[in-house]
Amino acid sequence: MTHPLFPTLVLATRNPGKLREFQSLLEPLGGDVLSLADMSVVEEFEETGTTFAENARIKAISYSRLVPFPIVADDSGLEVAALGGRPGVHSARYAGAGASDAARVEKLLEELARTGGGRDARFVCSLAVARGGVLLYESEGQCPGVICGAPRGTHGFGYDPVFLLPDIGKTLAELTDAEKNRLSHRARAVAALLRQLL
Repeated sequence: MTHPLFPTLVLATRNPGKLREFQSLLEPLGGDVLSLADMSVVEEFEETGTTFAENARIKAISYSRLVPFPIVADDSGLEVAALGGRPGVHSARYAGAGASDAARVEKLLEELARTGGGRDARFVCSLAVARGGVLLYESEGQCPGVICGAPRGTHGFGYDPVFLLPDIGKTLAELTDAEKNRLSHRARAVAALLRQLL
């Protein structure tokens, strides 16, 4: 059954991989989940927040003024204890604008090798839902893990190949979609959001 308040949601992304992931995670709402590309929205909003939650809020409120449906925005990234919480909100730009996933992973491993510190880390995802410029809901999910010494696995993206889940002995890039949609920081953030909506 479709959620009465959310028959259609727009995800604040143009990334088809992220859209598919969220369409699966938001399935319990029973409605359509569209992307900014589906809505022909070309505007970009700078993520000027100092936390994941602030950036999610900025995107949700800004984009919600451009479309007639509620917007779901996320900001997520990797925090490594030995690096003082970096790359944090700069996860996507960690190795410079336009750098590849492989370049970001390489920089991360090089920095960790220099610090000689521990490899404890966590992925964090903050979600914000807004409509007509008004913030409606927020949630957060975390996934603790360890940075391994070399990339493993071919699924996922970003830092997934070096983010090891010690309890199951696999990196996020070694998980099936179903496993990742149960264990990831995004999955946990969406679960926390759904608890407020359902």
